[in-house]
Amino acid sequence: MLSKNRLRRHGRGRRSAVVKPFLPKRFETIAFGFLLAGMMSFLVTGLATGLAVGMHSEFVALWMKAWLSSWAVAFPVVLIVAPIVRRIVQRIIIED
Repeated sequence: MLSKNRLRRHGRGRRSAVVKPFLPKRFETIAFGFLLAGMMSFLVTGLATGLAVGMHSEFVALWMKAWLSSWAVAFPVVLIVAPIVRRIVQRIIIED
């Protein structure tokens, strides 16, 4: 368990572990893509695996296999597609 001085309060009494920054700014785009691809592929493959095979003893193993291979594809795709999507969004948004 984390000590009290390693926890930070976030509004409404919630606490979360303090994470000190450890990556240089130049890795921000890569870190964003890595985390986004990982989280999205985790959730999507979990749902797809559950719908395809149902909940049984092999579910977690099948999900993790699907997730890791999906993450390997999703990460470079996010790095390539994100700038394109950013440009499209900039074109369709009205400036205030």
